[in-house]
Amino acid sequence: MDNREFRAMLLDISDKLSEENLKSLKFLCLDIGKKKLEKINKGIDLFECLIEKTAIGPDNTEHLRYLLNKVDQQVLLEIIDEYERGAIGSPADELDAKEREKINTATDVIVEHLGRKWLQVGRKLGLAPTQLEGIKEKHSRDLEEQVRELITQWMKMKKENARVQDLITALRDCKQNLTADLVEKNLRELEAQ
Repeated sequence: MDNREFRAMLLDISDKLSEENLKSLKFLCLDIGKKKLEKINKGIDLFECLIEKTAIGPDNTEHLRYLLNKVDQQVLLEIIDEYERGAIGSPADELDAKEREKINTATDVIVEHLGRKWLQVGRKLGLAPTQLEGIKEKHSRDLEEQVRELITQWMKMKKENARVQDLITALRDCKQNLTADLVEKNLRELEAQ
């Protein structure tokens, strides 16, 4: 993703942070170091420190989402969503239509049947702990949306290499064989059409 677009997005968020928000964000970022934090008086300066620590970047907004969520600034998450939509379009855009259709079919089954084991499956699919935490925070009261977001994040990560077989393998590795069987059954029905 474009570094300039990413920095423009951070500047936009920084401009909308109140002094109180910044104070709360600094409190959550103690790993930056007390001396550095004392010198920070704008959101953009804090974001610069997070970039240096590779906690955030053009392809990694999960930690930023987590922080904004913690300081009760969900409205600013829309700026990140807009940036990600503009930077990458739909995560499925790079997939060929047939694979996209298979993944959509699998997603519907997985959302309906996976339940609380989604974190384990997310780890198998290679998502970072901060990404999983971000998903949990973003949809804290909606298990089905957490599962849907997990698959969306995985597709963003894999881009044109996203394959439905990887989802099935991850399900089986996590002993979610019933869900994997249902996905395979629905895929067979899809191909028979």
